[in-house]
Amino acid sequence: MKFTTPATTNPIDQLKVVGRPLDRIDGPAKTTGSAPYAYEQNDAAPNAAYGYVVGAGIAKGRITSIKLDEARRAPGVIAVISAENAGALGKGKFNTARLLGGPEIEHYHQAIALVVAGTFEQARAAAGLVKVTYAKEKGAYELDKVKGAAKQPKGDDNADTKVGDFERAYAGAPVRLDATYHTPDQSHAMMEPHASIATWEGDKLTVWTANQMIDWTRGDLAKTLGIPKENVRLISPFIGGGFGGKLFLRSEALLAALGARAAKRPVKVALSRPLMINNTTHRPATIQRIRIGATRDGKISAIGHESWSGDLPGGQPETAVMQTRLLYAGAHRMTRMRLAVLDLPEGNAMRAPGEAPGLMALEIAMDEMADKLKIDPVTFRILNDTKVDPEKPSRPFSQRRLVDCLRSGAERFGWKERSAEPGKKREGRWLIGMGVASAFRNNMVMKSGARIRLDSKGVVTVETDMTDIGTGSYTIIAQTAAEMMGVGIDKVVVKLGDSSFPVSAGSGGQWGANSSTAGVYAACMKMREAVARKLGMNPAEARFSDGAVSAGGKSVALAQAAQGGELVAEDAMEYGDLDKKFQQSTFGAHFVEVAVDSATGETRVRRMLAVCAAGRILNPKSARSQVIGAMTMGLGAALMEELVVDTRTGFFVNHDLAGYEVPVHADVPHQDVVFLDETDPMSSPMKAKGVGELGICGVAAAIANAVYNATGVRVRDYPVTLDKLLDKMPAMS
Repeated sequence: MKFTTPATTNPIDQLKVVGRPLDRIDGPAKTTGSAPYAYEQNDAAPNAAYGYVVGAGIAKGRITSIKLDEARRAPGVIAVISAENAGALGKGKFNTARLLGGPEIEHYHQAIALVVAGTFEQARAAAGLVKVTYAKEKGAYELDKVKGAAKQPKGDDNADTKVGDFERAYAGAPVRLDATYHTPDQSHAMMEPHASIATWEGDKLTVWTANQMIDWTRGDLAKTLGIPKENVRLISPFIGGGFGGKLFLRSEALLAALGARAAKRPVKVALSRPLMINNTTHRPATIQRIRIGATRDGKISAIGHESWSGDLPGGQPETAVMQTRLLYAGAHRMTRMRLAVLDLPEGNAMRAPGEAPGLMALEIAMDEMADKLKIDPVTFRILNDTKVDPEKPSRPFSQRRLVDCLRSGAERFGWKERSAEPGKKREGRWLIGMGVASAFRNNMVMKSGARIRLDSKGVVTVETDMTDIGTGSYTIIAQTAAEMMGVGIDKVVVKLGDSSFPVSAGSGGQWGANSSTAGVYAACMKMREAVARKLGMNPAEARFSDGAVSAGGKSVALAQAAQGGELVAEDAMEYGDLDKKFQQSTFGAHFVEVAVDSATGETRVRRMLAVCAAGRILNPKSARSQVIGAMTMGLGAALMEELVVDTRTGFFVNHDLAGYEVPVHADVPHQDVVFLDETDPMSSPMKAKGVGELGICGVAAAIANAVYNATGVRVRDYPVTLDKLLDKMPAMS
């Protein structure tokens, strides 16, 4: 099915099942521990051996010798794999560094060997017997020091944009801001580690893995091993968090496959937390310079945003300027991205890549500008709203309700109680402040397919390789099928995360929910047609409701269509150019209240509100869960999360959950989420958009702005820790 014209009234608009706050259908399995995750597929892959990964002890250089004999002789050892005996290996499309290093080392903890043994303990003990010597080379580990050598990303014609004459307009603006902001390296820190079990049957490989994008990873695993893609099957029914860290093929899946081939039995491999942080991907640090020029009445005349980030050779930049191209009006505009080479582990996608760190800077800058103009921060943002793409004024937004988000949020949060003068509102020793930030994330759509089965009992089964990373995919897909086929959700079975199913959008980029349900919509439309014809009805007239099909004055049970045998229908939703004719984005506003201890600088977030405009909300309960989780991640980004680089040896020192601090229950305040009533017919037949990444965008800046409002201290270097506040705090009363 092709989506080339705006959606009109369709079966989803009945909203009998879609749009309801239903409990997650996978909830009981997860809460009782019966949902098997990748490392727990013991029944599917019995008699599995265990693999333990050896990571490089340097960040850059070369292995001069690797001695494996002692490890091979250790008790229980079945095989030891290294680059010397693994055979020829390619590199996947989505991998920056090779997943099995040697002799060259590209980053610290790059996998250089796998020890396979009968038990985990035997494999771990033997891994300690692998003897490696290195020729270490000098590496680059600090973005500040290599910023001057950063270049326009190779092959990226979209790295720079320019509208009008920014430099001249900025120089002539009556009120100007020129500020630089720093965001640190951050870790995905998902609960489930990267884990895989692999087994071979002849030349056919099956891997149970924790992965967000099944088809991408299947292709990259086949390419790396040099085998046909059709010989690889990936299975990933349950994933314990991903946040972008499991988008691509990682070392544990490749090494499990290599280990299983050598051991001639299933092999399971899970990365330890230090290997997850130094061997996989992270959100890279940025340096961002923002310049804003405005008239005295608050209209932006010039806005410029430059960003620097670093990655391994061949990597990609953190696209921190993207939201600035679209969020606010301004006739004269400039954005620029530069990429430096750093010999740190690979930088790549982490929840809302680009917008999350970009808004950490832009939305502080907007507050600073409002302060210079002596205009309320909410009012300043509203003054600079736009209904068209500021870089391409002929292209309107499909929907844009940023102003509604700001106004309704301000009313609900009690923004009028905020003190306009920083550092003036106190409760005993606590300084109280409020902050606001706009939220923005582009809406992307991806081709997505599904297969529908109807059996003689009227049970509808959905098969698609879509994944559920804790986002509620199972439930919204079931709701879509139930709505389309006119049955209760109890009559729907959803099967996900298997590469033998039709290729879906996968979980990433905030495109998963809208795209995957649209694919199910397409397959259901084909099934509806097949059912109607089987029952002798005109498909255009058939109505599906309450387990029956009606047309031409007669009604027949849906199950009747499959009495002669199961019916199967398969289709995919493909997209035309509506996303080029209309700028499709999601919008929101975050409001935060903090209390800062006037003696210690300790910051406590007391209240948080997110107001979101993101198309039709397919399940308000699971969507709210996504947003409050994103708000919590934003809290961590604001106040505590930072991967600390050992600048001598090039690795992340705090590479575990003891040293890398993420918010826990005691840190999380009252959180309120509001979804504006909105549909977007330009997006898909579902009229939905993504929301899981919108929820983090702007949160950190809203907190930083609230800290400023409480203390009068402006911090431009995240995280906002007490050491950055103490010597600038107002005098204690």
